[in-house]
Amino acid sequence: MRQRLTSEALVALVAGVLFGAGLALGGMTDPARVRGFLDLFGNWDPTLAFVMGGAVLVMAMAWLIQPRMIRPLFTDVFNLPKARDITPRLVIGAGLFGVGWGLAGLCPGPGIAALVIEPLSAAVFVATMLVGMVLVRLFEKDA
Repeated sequence: MRQRLTSEALVALVAGVLFGAGLALGGMTDPARVRGFLDLFGNWDPTLAFVMGGAVLVMAMAWLIQPRMIRPLFTDVFNLPKARDITPRLVIGAGLFGVGWGLAGLCPGPGIAALVIEPLSAAVFVATMLVGMVLVRLFEKDA
């Protein structure tokens, strides 16, 4: 059965393509550049700081605009996170994320975007990431 492309799906597709293109153009899909950015005490490459700064500015504007909106443009309600507490699970997850980012030079968004640019090396990262996600679901009852 064929389904029509809904406006929500179209917006998600356009946002995903723009996000992936931005990651690629900004250099976030280049593991060597990411490792250079993370190497603060060696041969530090500060160029990704501008990419991250731009992302922070866009998100800051979104957080300022969202409370003034009655409802989202393309759906019925805002789906914002409600949890604000810092838990051991959050700290451990952030630590694992950072270690993985430093070792691989990729994190989930750029890893998926890199599938288009360097499919073989990115596929190893994405497959490993997916295995980790499955393991969390299998071993944590509240995941």
